[in-house]
Amino acid sequence: MTSGVTPCANAIFQQPWWLDAVAPGRWGEVTCEHDGRVVARMPYVVRGGGGQRMLTQSSLTHTLGPWVEPSSAKPSRALAREHELLAQLEAALPPARAFSQQFSPLMLNALPFYWAGYRLEVRYTSRLHDLRSTDALWDGLRDNVRREIRKARKRVEVVDNLGVEQFHSVLSMTYARQRIPTPHSLAELERLESACASREAGAMLFARDDAGRVHAVAWVVWDQRGAYYLLAGADPRLRASGASSLLMWEAITRSREVTDVFDFQGSMLPPVERFFRAFGGRQSPYLSVTRIGPAVRLAMTARSGWSQLAARWSPPRR
Repeated sequence: MTSGVTPCANAIFQQPWWLDAVAPGRWGEVTCEHDGRVVARMPYVVRGGGGQRMLTQSSLTHTLGPWVEPSSAKPSRALAREHELLAQLEAALPPARAFSQQFSPLMLNALPFYWAGYRLEVRYTSRLHDLRSTDALWDGLRDNVRREIRKARKRVEVVDNLGVEQFHSVLSMTYARQRIPTPHSLAELERLESACASREAGAMLFARDDAGRVHAVAWVVWDQRGAYYLLAGADPRLRASGASSLLMWEAITRSREVTDVFDFQGSMLPPVERFFRAFGGRQSPYLSVTRIGPAVRLAMTARSGWSQLAARWSPPRR
């Protein structure tokens, strides 16, 4: 289900090599071509099979959705062309009982999907633009974050050579503290880290003290279009060291060497949003686009406790 297309203008999560790493053998795409070149494409990850097939995205991919080649035409003509290409992509998607993706913040046009019966919901991430000046980035931090970073620098050092197994171990502590199973296996992280490392597409960071204890971990991935705070975790026993703030700052400053945009991969959870906001990012909307067939909605409604969720995912009235 992979593709030979390598669209350089697409964000990192849409790249075939990324999809091969996070969903090997389980992804596909639809495309639109003009004069022999791809002018629009939409990758997707398949879950389930047969009559239970769902088109979605990997848990290691925060956003996916369509890409459309930019147009230099007048705004009205360019928008009409974008509508047309998005409608063609939607119509070309394979049959499935459900669809659920989060579109990139760079693709806020989903009207053709809405017109086709999909539900659109606005979500928010936080993004930093113009990473050139370290002084400006530092000034944009909240006072308490600057204190945390200064404190952490006295207690830990940032290293990036401790390996995926150590990263997964500390990441799992974060989920265990919340009594949630770790959603990513060690094999999944190893596969993605190998793909990123061979392309110099990110950094896996560790905050380690003199005793060899790892206080926190963070993984940032990047290409020229942006850097993305992919995963992070911390040892619950060592959370007071400020290491998580230090690693976030390190991720931002390292990203400056590659790109001019840093995306915190923002969460809608209030505590996480407050943490990201303290680093000076700008609130940026993105779209959650879903569609669930009538049979699936009926089955969900019949289940105890699922009626509200089924109503939420119903197609909008036209």
